[in-house]
Amino acid sequence: MQGIKRKLVYVTAYELTGMAISALGLALLSGNTPSTTGPLSVIITTIAVCWNLIYNTLFELWESRQPSRTRTIRRRIIHAVGFQLTLIVYLIPLIAWWMNVSLVQAFLLDVALIIIIPCYTFVYNWAFDKIFGVPASAMPVQENA
Repeated sequence: MQGIKRKLVYVTAYELTGMAISALGLALLSGNTPSTTGPLSVIITTIAVCWNLIYNTLFELWESRQPSRTRTIRRRIIHAVGFQLTLIVYLIPLIAWWMNVSLVQAFLLDVALIIIIPCYTFVYNWAFDKIFGVPASAMPVQENA
C-alpha cells in the first residue's frame, strides 16, 4: 500500500489508538474521569492527526533524499521521538488551559504520555510496515541495468 491511501490508513489507526491511550492516561494522572479527559483527547487527536500527516510527509521527503533509504532502528527512533517532541509544543499549552493548571503541571501530566507515546509510535510503525510493507521512500533505489 502506497500514497495517500497508506497515509490515511496509518493515521486513522494510529490516532484512534493514541486517543484511547491519552484519555485513559490523562484521567489516571490527573485524578479526573475519562469524561473530563475524553474531549481533551479528541482535541489532542485532531491536532495530532493534522501534524502526523504533515510530519510524515516531511519525514518521507527527507528520507527519500538519503543515501541509504533503509528504515533502521535508529531512523525509526528518530522518527518516533521527533514526532512526539514537536507535538508537545502544541499540547502542553492546550492541556494547561483545559485542565486549568500551570504549564509545569501540564508538562508533568504529559510526562507519562511523552514516554509512552514514542514507544507506542515505534512499535506501531514497525508493525504497520510489517503488515502493509514499507513506503516507497524506504525502498532501496533500483539500479537500471
